[in-house]
Amino acid sequence: MPLTDHKARTDHTRRQVVPPMSDVPLAPALRTLDVAVALTLLLLFSPLLVLLVLLVITTSGRPVLFRQERIGEGGRMFTLYKFRSMRNGCAGPGVTGGSDPRVTRLGQLMRRLSLDELPQLWNVLRGDMTLVGPRPEVPDLARRYPPEHQWVFRHRPGLTGPCQLRSRAYAAQLDGRPDPEGYYLTELVPLRTAMDAEFLAQATVPNVLRFIALTIRYLLSCVLDGIGRRHRAPRGVPGGGF
Repeated sequence: MPLTDHKARTDHTRRQVVPPMSDVPLAPALRTLDVAVALTLLLLFSPLLVLLVLLVITTSGRPVLFRQERIGEGGRMFTLYKFRSMRNGCAGPGVTGGSDPRVTRLGQLMRRLSLDELPQLWNVLRGDMTLVGPRPEVPDLARRYPPEHQWVFRHRPGLTGPCQLRSRAYAAQLDGRPDPEGYYLTELVPLRTAMDAEFLAQATVPNVLRFIALTIRYLLSCVLDGIGRRHRAPRGVPGGGF
């Protein structure tokens, strides 16, 4: 498989929702790492991917995949893929809190373990995303970013990164807010872009591998936390499930 990025020729004609900006090309060594890791994980997790497809269909029907336009490198839009974790036809804010009622029971489990993100390995393989980088933003929120923080859209978004590892804590901060999107834009975006800037200043292969290791540790802690909550559940009270 070629290591060059898969970029549609229509990129330049797609709707621009943030001011035109030059992109920051990904280093060849990082692109090689992206392809090697994404391809390996897609093959390794193929049985799990099939199982999740069947579970989504069984518990909440079709579609299995959630497709959404996100802002990519240079402010260009791309289609991001996730396993659908919300009920069909539910409207709401563009940010998701920790106790969002739109999320299904299976979706809660997938989100807790980040299993809903696995299809994004295809985005990494295509070149839409990289393994570690800024979180890919939805267009409606991206166009409302404070101008001093829109620089982040010059960079390729990541499957994981310093902000993604704090996503659970950020989601909890949105619960109960009368204007969760306003809080996100004014309070959380400056914190996120500051962390992104710190990583991007040292976006090297060793640092990317470090964040991959941190992500694995984070996911393992989520699994252990879920097991602990099941064991601590009072008798007669379900500890979890779909």
